[in-house]
Amino acid sequence: MREMNLQNKKITIDIVSDVVCPWCYVGKKRLESALAEMGNSEDVVINWYPFQLDPTIPEEGVDREKYFIKKFGDPGKIRQMFDHLTNVGKEDGIDFQLDMISKSINTFSLHKLLHVAGEEGVKAEAEEIFFKAYFTEGKDLSEVAVLTTLLSGFGWDEEKIKNIMSDDSVGYAVRQEISHYQGMGVSGVPFFVVNNKYGISGAQPSEVFIQALSTVRDEMLVEVQGEVCGPEGC
Repeated sequence: MREMNLQNKKITIDIVSDVVCPWCYVGKKRLESALAEMGNSEDVVINWYPFQLDPTIPEEGVDREKYFIKKFGDPGKIRQMFDHLTNVGKEDGIDFQLDMISKSINTFSLHKLLHVAGEEGVKAEAEEIFFKAYFTEGKDLSEVAVLTTLLSGFGWDEEKIKNIMSDDSVGYAVRQEISHYQGMGVSGVPFFVVNNKYGISGAQPSEVFIQALSTVRDEMLVEVQGEVCGPEGC
């Protein structure tokens, strides 16, 4: 008899995200709330994948106020967006300080750092560090000195960070991952893929995540039950 149970069947959640996407941070918190409510979060494996909202931004970054006005036009509309995000953040445990952010940045180098963090098993922690630093502390994530301080807890120093940021092979791997999800039709983030089967677009309420995860768990239970021998045979 071959025994199977839910303890050895993991749910995978692939998250396509950009560091400077506020809704990606909201979506992260809502997913975490859903997992906490459901319990058995150890049965879930979360993988993070890169996306660039604007790869045309120069490496040194641009003035964020000018960038937003060029992109959205109306300062009043921008203020409404900021106020809405701030209110949403409070509900989901994020203290958005959007007025502290002085620069819009190119995130490609950050994704290179995250890629290596993934190889070392600390990608989820690094994602949270970057989100929190950028959105609640107004840190300039294009500055190596800032990144060195933020990642020092992983034992990373300035030399290692510079080496990663200049490593073309890491850059190639990041581009391949971005191209993969663009090829799947992902044009906005956050985007969540559950068990390579269900797609969830945007920072949906935690109830949406609970429903999707419950559906997947029910399907897995059926699969498990279908592979158990009974009195009638195998």
